[in-house]
Amino acid sequence: MGTPQTGELPVGQTAAHRAPQATRMLAWAGVDGQRLEAARVVLGERSLRASGSLVNTRHEGTEVYFASYSLATDNAGVAQRLAVRTTWAHGEQYLTLTRSEEDLWLVDYQLDQGARTLRTHFGGALDVDLAFSPLFPALPIRRLGLHRDPAQHDLTAVFISLPALEVDYVQQTYRTISVGEPTVVSVTNEVFTTDLMVDTDGLVIDYPGLTHRT
Repeated sequence: MGTPQTGELPVGQTAAHRAPQATRMLAWAGVDGQRLEAARVVLGERSLRASGSLVNTRHEGTEVYFASYSLATDNAGVAQRLAVRTTWAHGEQYLTLTRSEEDLWLVDYQLDQGARTLRTHFGGALDVDLAFSPLFPALPIRRLGLHRDPAQHDLTAVFISLPALEVDYVQQTYRTISVGEPTVVSVTNEVFTTDLMVDTDGLVIDYPGLTHRT
């Protein structure tokens, strides 16, 4: 249902042809006991909408922080909007990412240094990735159907760091290792390689070394 690489829908497809939506509540606990994330996720055939929050009691010596996010893709699974807010003892920071019809990303910052706006292609990225969150790998997995049909794809994702909300793009390779219950998908970038366990909806069950679903 839609071309995975571009997010375009087949000619003639209407809302009547789209799969019904399902709503799930998910929670993950950090393997080191320092992180917790919970999210409400609404799933279509490839689409995903989510609102969630993360609590981190330790991050490389920094203070405790709390982060909340709101995420939406289109019906082909291409990320359209992400809003993230981080809160810590000294205040709050806020960031929104919006993808235009011209494939440009609009970035609006409300940071300690003040407000600013950026427009960029981010290397043609169709996905977004939030640091330390096990939810976001579901975007390319579901968009490309890697939890159903084995394949390998090199892709670009917009990456948002926590708690600083720094934005850049990263090159990643997603590869299906095995399909089943659970399915295993390998993720590789220039920093690490990991094998994610995902369920039949393409949502992460276990992120080795980081977190597992409760």
